[in-house]
Amino acid sequence: MAEKYIPRLQKLYKEELVASLMKELNITNVMQVPKIEKIVVNMGIGEAVNNPKLIDTAMRELGQITGQQPVARAAKKSEAGFKLREGQKIGAKVTLRKEKMYEFLDRLISITLPRVRDFEGVSPKGFDGRGNYTLGIREQIVFPEIEIDKVDKTFGVGITIVSTARTDEEGRALLKAFGMPFAK
Repeated sequence: MAEKYIPRLQKLYKEELVASLMKELNITNVMQVPKIEKIVVNMGIGEAVNNPKLIDTAMRELGQITGQQPVARAAKKSEAGFKLREGQKIGAKVTLRKEKMYEFLDRLISITLPRVRDFEGVSPKGFDGRGNYTLGIREQIVFPEIEIDKVDKTFGVGITIVSTARTDEEGRALLKAFGMPFAK
């Protein structure tokens, strides 16, 4: 039987990072070591109110970026000032888990973030108080999966990394161990 493929970061986490995080965070039980649960990749398309075809474009591109079929997100409330109706599609999201999550994180840290123009590291302020981290990327064209010639509109991408960390310090230590380039 063929050996099951294990992503590079998942292997690194099991073989090296668990032990180093236990030492760094003074944890005695291996089950208390923080780990990444899921990564949620999100695209909000405000102009979809006037041009509903943008949702299809965004969903196709989000699918290319993540390798998984996105879900269209609808407005929860009507907002007259934005000409927005409840239930109107205004975004797309994908939740990545297990192997796909590690693959995406690897590509994000080693390929995508260095391609961001004038990149000096991600903000260390993106933590929510419970160890989860959110970062935004202004344009989806920094992802290598997107063909720049075929892009007519740039969208922002929101990425939330949900971890089992109980505090921001644990979450920061976990992401730093994976190689997340935090700004000084």
